[in-house]
Amino acid sequence: MTYIDIHVLQTLPYSCVNRDDLGSPKSVLFGGKDRTRISSQSWKRALRRQIESQTGEAAYRTRKIAEAVSRLLVEKEWDQELADRAGRQVVLSAGGGLKEEDGGATSALLYLPTVAVAELADLAVEHRDAIEAATGKKPAAALPTERVNQILTSRNGIINLLGRMLAELPGANVDGAVQVAHAFTTHEVTAQADFFTAVDDLGEQWGQEAGSAHMNNAEFSSGVFYRYATIAVHDLLRNLGPDHGTAAELTKAFLHAFISSMPEAKKTSTAPHTIPDLVYVAVRQDRPMSLAAAFEAPVRATGTGWAAPSRDTLATYATTAHRLFGTTGLAHHAHAGVDPKPLDGLGDLANSYDALIDGAVRAGLPAA
Repeated sequence: MTYIDIHVLQTLPYSCVNRDDLGSPKSVLFGGKDRTRISSQSWKRALRRQIESQTGEAAYRTRKIAEAVSRLLVEKEWDQELADRAGRQVVLSAGGGLKEEDGGATSALLYLPTVAVAELADLAVEHRDAIEAATGKKPAAALPTERVNQILTSRNGIINLLGRMLAELPGANVDGAVQVAHAFTTHEVTAQADFFTAVDDLGEQWGQEAGSAHMNNAEFSSGVFYRYATIAVHDLLRNLGPDHGTAAELTKAFLHAFISSMPEAKKTSTAPHTIPDLVYVAVRQDRPMSLAAAFEAPVRATGTGWAAPSRDTLATYATTAHRLFGTTGLAHHAHAGVDPKPLDGLGDLANSYDALIDGAVRAGLPAA
């Protein structure tokens, strides 16, 4: 077994990159203190988009596969009604537990390569006569179920990396090779309210009495976040066949995206596009090891703020963890960050995040 753990400390300014149902920054009570939290789902969406851009292999999460096929067939100059029937036939012909709900959406959220939409449209073209003949309130399936399911359950790199859960179709489930933790601040945080107004430009231009055309409150916070994820390299190789070259490319893309991606909530009003202060990567051959417990006791700000003591706390805890747990399973570890000198407990000091990633991938996937 081989795992690649990545630990990140990142300072975010006044922002709200992931908010709850009331519009406030998400939070967690940890160590008896409130912290700002960024959900793993939020950050995974951002890094998924970046990985897709890097690898050129994208996937859709959608319940609108019928509409997607219909739109593509209309572009091929199909009549709208027949195109809609063809889109519904995709769901009808899939069998299993996949159903069409009101409005044409599927009963489950599908996750499939973007090229699958074109493949389903081509299948509809191939069986156009059968689709035209299938009429009535409950038309018979006009597309070959085996072929439809083969397309709906197909995979690409991002699906092999992140996994897929779809109980409605046999053979659709893919065990993900990546685990991503919720990010949280290393210290106590209290959200801050921001009262804002907007002025009516035309009223101001016409010399009317100054006043607000809109006013509201929003909440933001700032802090140093601990982020953690792990890649089970052996699981990724199992999903890929194995293909060590592709596994190395996907691992490298994931590590790059985890370092550089950012959830986008409130980005136009906060622009919180910082880079990590510290990245620590460990290649382990026993089990993953989160260092989140380092911050169960919240870090206290010093004259240099929260960032520097957070880095020291992480390094101190890693040293203790390695002493207690042993380093037999630690095949490689290194770090890079804003500190000019190495941090004890975090392995060698790399001079860039690119060099850090390259070293981890070489250690974790030597056959590539």
